[in-house]
Amino acid sequence: MKSYGRVKPDVVAYSRDIIGSKISTGCKTLSGTSVASPVVAGVVCLLVSVIPEDKRKLILNPAAMKQALVEGASKLSGPNMYEQGAGRLDLWQSYEILKNYQPRASIFPTMLDFTDCPYFWPFCRQPMYAGAMPVIFNATILNGMGVIGYVKDQPLWQPSEDIGNLLSVHFTYSDVIWPWTGYLALHLQVKDEGSQFSGIISGNVTLTIYTPAAHGESSPRSSTCILHMKVKVVPTPVRSKRILWDQYHNIKYPSGYVPRDSLNVHNDILDWHGDHLHTNFHILFNMLRDAEYYIETLGSPLTCFDASNYGTLLMVDLEDEYFDEEIQKLRDDVIHKGLGIAVFAEWYHVDTMVKMTFFDENTRSWWTPITGGANIPAINELLAPFGIALGDKILTGDFSINGEQTHYASGTDIVQFPAGGFLHSFQLQENSKTVQDHIGTLDTESTQGKGKLSSILGVIEAGEGRIAVYGDSNCLDSSHMVTNCYWLLRKILEFTGNRVKDNVLFSEAAQLKFPVFENIHHPSRRTDVNFSTYSTVVGKELICHQDSRFEVWGTKGYGVQPIGTSRKLPEYQMHESSSSPNVTIQIAGSRQDKVERLQRNLSIPNAAKFDDKRDYFGFIGHEEVDIGMLMASQWMIPCFAATACLMLYLSCRVQQKRRRRRKGSVASANRLTSMV
Repeated sequence: MKSYGRVKPDVVAYSRDIIGSKISTGCKTLSGTSVASPVVAGVVCLLVSVIPEDKRKLILNPAAMKQALVEGASKLSGPNMYEQGAGRLDLWQSYEILKNYQPRASIFPTMLDFTDCPYFWPFCRQPMYAGAMPVIFNATILNGMGVIGYVKDQPLWQPSEDIGNLLSVHFTYSDVIWPWTGYLALHLQVKDEGSQFSGIISGNVTLTIYTPAAHGESSPRSSTCILHMKVKVVPTPVRSKRILWDQYHNIKYPSGYVPRDSLNVHNDILDWHGDHLHTNFHILFNMLRDAEYYIETLGSPLTCFDASNYGTLLMVDLEDEYFDEEIQKLRDDVIHKGLGIAVFAEWYHVDTMVKMTFFDENTRSWWTPITGGANIPAINELLAPFGIALGDKILTGDFSINGEQTHYASGTDIVQFPAGGFLHSFQLQENSKTVQDHIGTLDTESTQGKGKLSSILGVIEAGEGRIAVYGDSNCLDSSHMVTNCYWLLRKILEFTGNRVKDNVLFSEAAQLKFPVFENIHHPSRRTDVNFSTYSTVVGKELICHQDSRFEVWGTKGYGVQPIGTSRKLPEYQMHESSSSPNVTIQIAGSRQDKVERLQRNLSIPNAAKFDDKRDYFGFIGHEEVDIGMLMASQWMIPCFAATACLMLYLSCRVQQKRRRRRKGSVASANRLTSMV
């Protein structure tokens, strides 16, 4: 569980049917944040008047005023903290705080009670347990002592009881608190020793802030902040009930122009929710918790989690690229570690993206989508080792599975699937052309292929693991959902996480006797956008961030560095186009070679992994090798070295004998000459 930022809004105020003056004459009623803002501004003006004029410059600053507002606010009973902040604005309570205010530092919020629902949603919705990804909470430091401040010592976690030592707390915080504010991020994990513990852990986090001496003062100002904390801990759940949500490959908002997922929605041009489990997928999150699943968020590359801990990796509406190491590790996680993958994709059609370009009056520039609803070319590379690929159709329509009615909204199709899998096809309308009108909204035109049979759902076992692919994510996204497909997700999770084969997904009519491979070109990347500007992969270093397990922070992750090699990080070859200043992205050819080899390995169970000399001696060129090759290298290299030394020794002995013969011949010739 992870929040993108600190608690916002700070407070809420009255904003419905507020009476105000018209521009011309008379009064009118208004509603919304544009009304709440002047209400808060008026409260601030009244509070400023509380402080005598001769003291205002000494004690009044933005941090002091914010302390009075948030500490005086009244918490509402319904909304969570990311909806109401500290609560409803309370002028009188804020007045009481500011009336006798002394400059100090504080932390907002002052209490983290992860047992208090719904206020501390989503943290209160799922208890903590050993072995999970860290729970991260970003608190705000308010420094009312001065415009600049510093953290004196490391923050300290002080549990109320000895059992609290089972909770591991790491901190990241602002080096300099300026101006008047900073942040304190808490990274919480239950230690492995607490894998069977069940109960409540409470305690305090203390933090000391100091500020340089003010005018007329001889010593720095100092203030100690206390953050109370309370969390619920349960025994580590079984693997089949643990789901890992891939957040790392969802491009964060704000960013570039990432288009909406449903092309039938004309009033919302950007996919601005960021596709986060706690924003537009919050209903899905609650549904999974109600079904007793435990969902963790991965904000680092796929190399940064231990697959043996999870039943399913849930990959929904992903837009970013993948490192070579990620592709290789995920293949190994599925085949050898029994990981399940559930992929919910989206549309991807280059011509449609081009026609969605619009001119932004604010930035005075043209905006063009950097990808489709999902990054299908990247997803295809990820799934290529399993013989699975998605196409570039835009499909829309309604269909029914076993009496469950489902709406398919601007999803894509499955164009490649291996034999033995189960592939479901339905009559859907293809909408692969878009027309842009004069205000920048989009209307869809149906094209040829209307009502044709299209494959959209596939499930298959791969080695020890399982894979499920569905071409649309709108049925999980609460933003523009027509009908949900939670029933389908539950069946998929039972398969990927618990090996349960539901008759609906595994009907005999859907089983493939031969592989499906449509003779079409797979979707390709756009060459006219600089994707690296928005990507966390392209042009970046493979590294595990602070929202992965503590033991892998700052590394490349679990098992991605082959023994005896120094694997070079993948690089994307970039060159500038002659017709555009944007950078063109190309994938190195070696990746395709690796994918082809992996496909051969999957199709021939007992085939040797290294079928040519280049592969056999791949470890010399720092290519990936398997354990058998590494074991062989333990005796091959010494043999090569010993042979080379022996040859060198024999060569030296031969040369010595030759020199002796030459010296003997010269001596004999000299004696013969002297005799003559």
